[in-house]
Amino acid sequence: MVEVEFLGPIGREPLCLNANSLQEVKAELQKDESLREWLANCAVAVNDKMIYDANFALKSGDRVSLLPPVCGG
Repeated sequence: MVEVEFLGPIGREPLCLNANSLQEVKAELQKDESLREWLANCAVAVNDKMIYDANFALKSGDRVSLLPPVCGG
């Protein structure tokens, strides 16, 4: 079981999923229409490390963070 946290303006409570890869997490989250746009624009971190490979293997207890783009000065 992995925990998915939604940071910044996504405004969702964390979600626990059974997933073995980031691709599986993405497939599950895309079932929620309100998350689809975020998924296209967010960076992803696993246990606070940026990950760019959708096939990245997950293990039970991992924390997946969706990081939306931000503006700042």
